[in-house]
Amino acid sequence: MPKPPSRRNKATSATSTDSTSAANSVNEDISQQEDPGSATITVTAVEVPELTEQEQRDRLHLERRVERAFFEAGKALTELRDRRLYRSTHKTFEEYCRDRFGHSRQQSNYLIAAAGVYENLTTIGCQNVANENLTTNGSQILPTSERQVRSMTKLEPQEQQEVWLRAVELAGGKVPTGRIVKDVVQRIMERTKVPNTYQIGEICQILAKDNPELRGKGGCWGIVNHVGEFSCAVRTWDGEYTVGLQHLKSYNYLPAECEQMRVICDRISQVYSDSLEETVKSLLQLLGKVNRPYLTAVEEKLLTLLESEYGREITP
Repeated sequence: MPKPPSRRNKATSATSTDSTSAANSVNEDISQQEDPGSATITVTAVEVPELTEQEQRDRLHLERRVERAFFEAGKALTELRDRRLYRSTHKTFEEYCRDRFGHSRQQSNYLIAAAGVYENLTTIGCQNVANENLTTNGSQILPTSERQVRSMTKLEPQEQQEVWLRAVELAGGKVPTGRIVKDVVQRIMERTKVPNTYQIGEICQILAKDNPELRGKGGCWGIVNHVGEFSCAVRTWDGEYTVGLQHLKSYNYLPAECEQMRVICDRISQVYSDSLEETVKSLLQLLGKVNRPYLTAVEEKLLTLLESEYGREITP
């Protein structure tokens, strides 16, 4: 008796037939096309929802906050420093910034100085615009990072405005890079270059006006340690600072008087440290602001007392 046909064979046969038919159908479709490469592909468009008016306002507000971040940080650091709001946990502002924000003293000074530049730039042609609208999305192009204005911090306010407007112009009406700004600053400084006539060892007074980096140093005297092209390194009662020529004024002391002031500076430096009490620092600062090439009898006794308590006396 013959065996009945296998169902598996039937299924395979049917599948093969279907596959062959499908393949023939595809081949017929392709063969009927004159140029397969010219086949039209239909893509379904994805609709991108528009932002509502409220969402647009929220986006603009958040963008402004991002752009003003370094300015807000600089203003906050200025207030923390000036009001000494760090004093409950730290002896110095430098220690506070390092522990709380991971900032070096230089980084904090950069942000504080940049905030001053930013605030100055908001006065350029913005009399009819509210301050909160002063962003790159508003009617004025403003800096969006501290590095963009770092090279401008030692310029006078009017020069800062001139530099920024020129940099924006060179950037095609967009926010300029720090490199563009620095190049413009260099041209301004070359144009207004004044010979540096200061000499090493000369005693000068620091004029801190319009320079946030010299805050608290106004009226202090210092000794010129290095003479640069546009600035001098000046040693004061609490450290060394780089000061632009426009922020220095010579006392025109005689060589012997300059030597006397050098000895006084050395004595004060031996006493000073960041860990001193604020009262002691204030007393040293008063000595660091005397506008004569000698100490009075009372000042001499005071310094001698501080030397015996906190340091060692240096014999002239």
